[in-house]
Amino acid sequence: MTDYPHVFSPLTIGTTPVRNRIFVPAHTTNYGENNLPSDRHLAYHRARAAGGAGLSIFEAIRVHRSSLGRQQGVNGYDPACIPRFARISEAVRNEGGRLFGQIIHLGRHIDGNYTRTPAWSASDIPWAATAPPPHPMTEKEIAQVCQAHGDVAANLIDAGLDGIELTMSHGHLLQQFMSPASNIRDDTYGGSLENRLRFPLDTLREVRKRLGPDKTLGIRISADEYLPGGLTLDDMTGIVRHLAQEVQVDFVNVSHSAYHGSYTVSTQMADMAFDIAHFQPLTRAINAALDRMPQKPVVMTACRYQRVAQAEDMLATGGADMIGMARAHIADAAIVFKAQTGREAETTPCISCNQGCAGMLALNLKITCLSNPTAGRESEWPTPSLVSTGAPKRVLVMGGGPGGMEAAATAAELGHSVTLVERQDILGGALLWAAKMPLRKEFATLLHSQKSRLERAHVTVLLGTDAGPDLTHDGFDMVIHATGATPRAQSIASGGHALTLEAAIGDPDMLGRHVTLVDSLGTWSVASVAEWLTDLGKSVTLIAPTGNPGWAISMYSSFALRQRLKDKQVRIISNHALADFADGMVHLTDLSLGIASASIAADSVIAPLAAKPRHLRKQSGGKKIVNSIAIGDCQSARTALEAIYEGHECARTL
Repeated sequence: MTDYPHVFSPLTIGTTPVRNRIFVPAHTTNYGENNLPSDRHLAYHRARAAGGAGLSIFEAIRVHRSSLGRQQGVNGYDPACIPRFARISEAVRNEGGRLFGQIIHLGRHIDGNYTRTPAWSASDIPWAATAPPPHPMTEKEIAQVCQAHGDVAANLIDAGLDGIELTMSHGHLLQQFMSPASNIRDDTYGGSLENRLRFPLDTLREVRKRLGPDKTLGIRISADEYLPGGLTLDDMTGIVRHLAQEVQVDFVNVSHSAYHGSYTVSTQMADMAFDIAHFQPLTRAINAALDRMPQKPVVMTACRYQRVAQAEDMLATGGADMIGMARAHIADAAIVFKAQTGREAETTPCISCNQGCAGMLALNLKITCLSNPTAGRESEWPTPSLVSTGAPKRVLVMGGGPGGMEAAATAAELGHSVTLVERQDILGGALLWAAKMPLRKEFATLLHSQKSRLERAHVTVLLGTDAGPDLTHDGFDMVIHATGATPRAQSIASGGHALTLEAAIGDPDMLGRHVTLVDSLGTWSVASVAEWLTDLGKSVTLIAPTGNPGWAISMYSSFALRQRLKDKQVRIISNHALADFADGMVHLTDLSLGIASASIAADSVIAPLAAKPRHLRKQSGGKKIVNSIAIGDCQSARTALEAIYEGHECARTL
């Protein structure tokens, strides 16, 4: 008897039977090649179907040239896409899953540099302060795009996909027409709600007409735009019910947010600072609005579902009919299968760090995963048990941080004999302090998972053991250096140094009431500590020499971070640098003018610099020079994303 009876009960969506209640929502991977589905897509979706997902929805299939955006964006109107989609659909079905296709026009979010076309939208309102104004679509263009949705839907059904999801969410084109925040037209497509719904409703009708009544069709909606002047939950409950009354809608996939250069975009893929309970009421309200319809659509939901137990809770309370787990499936393609077979403890966790997924999206790079470096590399790096080495080696891993643990666990899973030494009395390395931050505490979940992998793989772990020159390497065929880096802080002109983050976290009481932080790193580290210190009741001033704190954090988290810093009254001083700290005063340099600026009172100053890699020492075992490789911060101080990737990669090359 499964622990999750609701999750593992089958259902039918329209005319599509699905084996369980977990689906992989459409999410951008950037795996497209020349605007077509790729072999990487095929391996990615096959792995998740093999891992037990009942349904996968293929990402953002563009319906028109004006919506391509970049060569990684997949289109559905080129006939060359049909056989490629057919291969993916067949692969998913052969693993027991089902595949829908999400059709979309992104509207004003496309800058046009790739196709040399302007962005299209309802009105000429840019999506961000740095974006160009879009082209307000003519009625002829509206008709073209409406028909294009129908054409692409038909192509995907011809390719063997099981159903279609029409995108009316996340501030993309159809939502741009629906929302009064982006539609200020004065023709029959603007003004009243009836007019603003005209294009989306016509498009829904067109797609249903092309599919006929026997093919599965649903919509993805944002239940709240989280945008001033935008669509609210009250608006959307009425809109969704109206759409489902006018056209046969087999499912409603409930999301939230608008792709807009403000707080709302940081809710779209909510990071670990958000609680799942923040979003669940949206789905419950949409579900309730559809009650008592003669043919009630299946209600689906997503966002921050990291564990199958969370899905079971939502299903058991009647909040939804299916639960979407996108990032959780990036972290572990077999999350559903492991839950079904009593191996849930082996699941590689999604910690909602948004570094490998959303962070790569912001750079227009292929997504990966901090927890799971094999995401998107399923063909290159298959499950270790499937490719166990025929020539096992004795491997020594020096350093028990996230990179060292990943290297040790992966090497052992591949069949090597592995010993890991760590000079501290606890594993975790630089992530130990991150796990102390309340809003970054899910890193502790990752560390627990890595330690469990070491145990399952029978890695010999030696704590409190210095990985220095006195450690004998006799008998080892390979040494992996994962010794990390030594924290550093900015020097003070009048003598001494500011505090490192590690020193500050180790003894927050000695910091005093008024604390100044300098963010020269741009990662989560300084911003996380700033939030933490305010939660401890301290008054925090954050110096941002580059202009913005956390400048390396993607917009999918940074707008929410800035809002929290504002709410917590963190004072931010941009384009200034620390000049000196003496007699309780912080002296700053105005970088825009190159002159001294006003001074501020402080009890302490925290000004971390990039950590200094710990030097490697050439080691020998007996008379034989032992082969070695360096990974992570002992090469160059960066983040856990790089350390874990390099740990996994080096283990694969042994």
